[in-house]
Amino acid sequence: MTTITPAGSPEHRSRTSTQPSLRPGADRPGTLTAVSHADQSPKAPHAEKGGPGKYPGAPRPEQVRPTPLADLAEQLGTPISTAGRPGGDAAEPVSVTGITHDSRAVRPGDVYAALPGARLHGADFVAQAADLGAAAILTDPTGAERAAATGLPVLVVDNPRARMGALAVSIYGAPGEDLLQIGITGTSGKTTTAYLIEGGLRAAAATRPDGGLTGLIGTVETRIGDERIKSERTTPEATDLQALFAVMRERGVRALAMEVSSHALVLGRVDGCVFDVAIFNNLSPEHMEFHSGMEDYFQAKAQLFTKARSRAGVVNLDDEYGRRLAEGESEVPVTTFSAEGHPDADWRAADVEVGALGSTFTVHGPDGRTVRAASPIAGPFNVANALAAIVSLVVAGVDPQTAADGVAAVPGVPGRLERVDAGQPYLAVVDYAHKTDAVESVLRALRKVTDGKLHAVLGCGGDRDPHKRAPMGAAVARLADTAILTSDNPRNEDPLAILATMLAGAAEVPVHERGTVLVEEERAAAIAAAVARAEPGDTVIVAGKGHEQGQDIAGVVRSFDDRQVLREAIEAALKSQQSPQPNHRG
Repeated sequence: MTTITPAGSPEHRSRTSTQPSLRPGADRPGTLTAVSHADQSPKAPHAEKGGPGKYPGAPRPEQVRPTPLADLAEQLGTPISTAGRPGGDAAEPVSVTGITHDSRAVRPGDVYAALPGARLHGADFVAQAADLGAAAILTDPTGAERAAATGLPVLVVDNPRARMGALAVSIYGAPGEDLLQIGITGTSGKTTTAYLIEGGLRAAAATRPDGGLTGLIGTVETRIGDERIKSERTTPEATDLQALFAVMRERGVRALAMEVSSHALVLGRVDGCVFDVAIFNNLSPEHMEFHSGMEDYFQAKAQLFTKARSRAGVVNLDDEYGRRLAEGESEVPVTTFSAEGHPDADWRAADVEVGALGSTFTVHGPDGRTVRAASPIAGPFNVANALAAIVSLVVAGVDPQTAADGVAAVPGVPGRLERVDAGQPYLAVVDYAHKTDAVESVLRALRKVTDGKLHAVLGCGGDRDPHKRAPMGAAVARLADTAILTSDNPRNEDPLAILATMLAGAAEVPVHERGTVLVEEERAAAIAAAVARAEPGDTVIVAGKGHEQGQDIAGVVRSFDDRQVLREAIEAALKSQQSPQPNHRG
């Protein structure tokens, strides 16, 4: 049966050893606080620009040795233009203590990188940067005249975006050299794998007499020890990233896990980084609005496995693109893994037991090594993520059992098959699945642990790859007993137009192969509808947004957390069931 309901109302270090290792460092641990760092404030008043902790943007190290601007000019191979300054070339030498691409985040002593953009040029904001204390401006020829008008010294290069990462490394004293860095790329599983690796790094640190903190940089958040900072993008811009590395080094972090997106590789956000271990999880269609096709997408990801970007690779042999890296398209030595037990893999999983709350498995490695392991998150695909984490930790120098135990101890990953439990007699989860293969994988995983029916809420984002909408609609219609199509982040597109395409995909599924299909534009109402259908033994999944805490509709972002809305819907349903029913007898 197929039902269609009307839409509701919207409301980077060179090292002599080529084998990375988790080794002691000489950094002093700092004092951390669970309170959000003041640098997080996006609306810090300019009147307080001289006060500590009153700046917007990413955290910065407290101590930075000034770098002569002349040294940076020499590094760039360009002269310092002082045409706009009184006294011209006779002006006093300038030193810098920071660099940023965001005019709003400029601090006194910064180099402001005025970059060309799709609609605006950073040089349009040089006056603001100068007013906030910028010491110099880095820009391209088209921004040079505007930059010179500020009277600040100017560095002009053809592609400033491609140069600012290396400048940040120099300004902050090459902080990455003192951090063991593990980078994860791929289409799906980057966030989960990063959290699992960070868990393994914490376990390894606990076994060391000198301890040491760990770090995490990814889609959901940045973690410096126990301090958490909300992320704006999967991989920070190069200026912010090197500053983060410097902060981590300053506070005693010795190792970190980091997500590396294809955008970050193409746009130079990881310029200046050389990862000790680079991981490739998988590749499936995504970001086709940015990449010209799958080959372009793969070549972007493959940049991480060049000598300029990493020292060692860990690659999924179960993925066809992973096999290409393993078979010679990687410039760095590769260690392979297979969650499907491929005999040619260096490390493979066996005896996999999938459960509702996670999975257990045995890891078989080289020389007959065997480790008992567990994925703390449900789903066969998370066995692959856990195995990737364990293998990367081993390649980084962690004991295999310590790595496995640390991975198993991770309490969960925000918005990745995250359970919502309000006392209901059925399973309710929120997941970030927002690609066709991810939706299919998570629904199949939940089907295996669901005795009753599977009710799924799913939408597609606006201003993103439109070609995945129909396949996603078809996937949820085919694999769920109830598929409720709803809004995700429509952004500047018509929500109903997005839903129409999803519904068209669902309609292509033969009637006898699809479940009940509902259309409810308003996301909260769609979640409530799924909850209303849930009975003991069923599963409700709200997919697409995961950890996100806002919904972008027509350029306005309103507060919206699937986890909170799902919990409230469950609580309301339970309360309704417990309320006395009216007596209609006459």
